[in-house]
Amino acid sequence: MNDRITTPYEGSGARPWDPHAPIPAPLVLHRTLVRAEWVDYNAHMSESSYLLVVGDNSDAFFRYLGIAEDYRAGGHSLFTVETHLCHLREVVRDDPIELTLQLLDHDAKRLHVFHAMRHARTDETIATAEQMLLHVDTATGRTAPMPSYLTERVAAIAAAHGALPTPEAVGRPMGIRHR
Repeated sequence: MNDRITTPYEGSGARPWDPHAPIPAPLVLHRTLVRAEWVDYNAHMSESSYLLVVGDNSDAFFRYLGIAEDYRAGGHSLFTVETHLCHLREVVRDDPIELTLQLLDHDAKRLHVFHAMRHARTDETIATAEQMLLHVDTATGRTAPMPSYLTERVAAIAAAHGALPTPEAVGRPMGIRHR
């Protein structure tokens, strides 16, 4: 029995990178059904499960880039340092969901990404998540620049996503608006 959280992609390795293949804008890398164990006492997907599914989408993205078990075993990984999650609609057991990922910005050590979770039948947006990811040297626990082959892939994705509009939820502050 596994004693830690896993994603549906663990053990599948990295996807082969084809530098000549078109890059979807946004990326669509993760689809799933709402599982029974994700449903809470209100009979819809629990708030923590939304983040779990976003994490699965991130793992699919990492594998798209070329980051998988062998990369992490070599002493590097991407860590999430901030997430802004907006719950917009409820979904129930067995609803089909699909996630997109848009690369908003990047530098040598950071990726700023935006996830949109949609109901696969109605195309309604269920939730959004904005994340800041850091490339980390796991031996030192400090940020480290990505290797050149990853920065080239990230730059290619950024170029493909550059024409996409910035989602309305990006950078949105949270607070009670008093009149």
